[in-house]
Amino acid sequence: MLPVAVDAMGGDHAPDAIVAGALLAADSGIPVVLVGPADLGSRVDVGGLPLIEASEVIEMDDDPAQGVRRKKDSSLVRAAEAVRDGVASAMVSAGNTGATMASALLRMGRIRGVGRPAIATIIPVPGSRPTVLLDAGANSEVQAEWLVQFAQMGSIFFQHRFDEPSPRVGLLSIGEEPGKGDSLRKEAYGLLDAAPGIDFIGNVEGRDVMADTCDVVVTDGFTGNVVLKTLEGAMRSVVGALGAAFASDPGNAAHAEALLPSLLPLYTSLDPETYGGAMLLGTDGVCIISHGSSTSTAMANAIGVARDMVEADVVGSIASMIAATD
Repeated sequence: MLPVAVDAMGGDHAPDAIVAGALLAADSGIPVVLVGPADLGSRVDVGGLPLIEASEVIEMDDDPAQGVRRKKDSSLVRAAEAVRDGVASAMVSAGNTGATMASALLRMGRIRGVGRPAIATIIPVPGSRPTVLLDAGANSEVQAEWLVQFAQMGSIFFQHRFDEPSPRVGLLSIGEEPGKGDSLRKEAYGLLDAAPGIDFIGNVEGRDVMADTCDVVVTDGFTGNVVLKTLEGAMRSVVGALGAAFASDPGNAAHAEALLPSLLPLYTSLDPETYGGAMLLGTDGVCIISHGSSTSTAMANAIGVARDMVEADVVGSIASMIAATD
């Protein structure tokens, strides 16, 4: 397998946490190539990992499109070009999300027939398999036909990511009945109901995203991103409140210690770092977008996801699906 190209300069904790995660992944047997400045090795211990040199960095507050166009020697652009040129099998970045998408789209290109790429984010579900939510932010406005492709791409991603041959697909709306929702949702419902290659179960509501109601939730990128950020904030608040409750009374310490073995697996299942990152579906190459605050653990997991999606040939499967239904 060709190495996974890791943007060493992307993320709040770059390059230290990013390179540390890359080293963890390499130690587990995944080939990795770093992308960053020529003097990266003098800033952080790269452990002998190979380097694709890039003299520029697209910052988190840079305009995504302008950053990609103006900073052609940035670590993000060079990572995408490595995939395009057959030097790397996939790219991973915890940097500017918009710029990561733009780099992948402009350098790798879209799969033929795909209207728009979509970000597929894994949402944890306590006691069950996670839910895949897409689009989680790539397209603030969409067409009904694109939602059908999101469902098809999300289904393939879920099949390979969680070994489920027939994932259930739901359309996010404000009611379960077919007639609920705005004009976009109503039009998309009819198209999804007739679409081949997916198990469409109908409309789902916000409460179903973290429940064992369906496996893939489809929506526009604006709504999806609001849902994602709301869930992240809610889970952070709940975890913080539990910690404060345990610490509020010294008498709670023994109870907290007794509960810890049961709470830790739950915490791990809810921790975004467990899943590494989101996959940009629809581009002609594997692109994993990690959270800006990714630690070394999150980065190592993201690289593992990239490896798995390359080995499963998710891009090829999506291309075949789109070609068959186009």
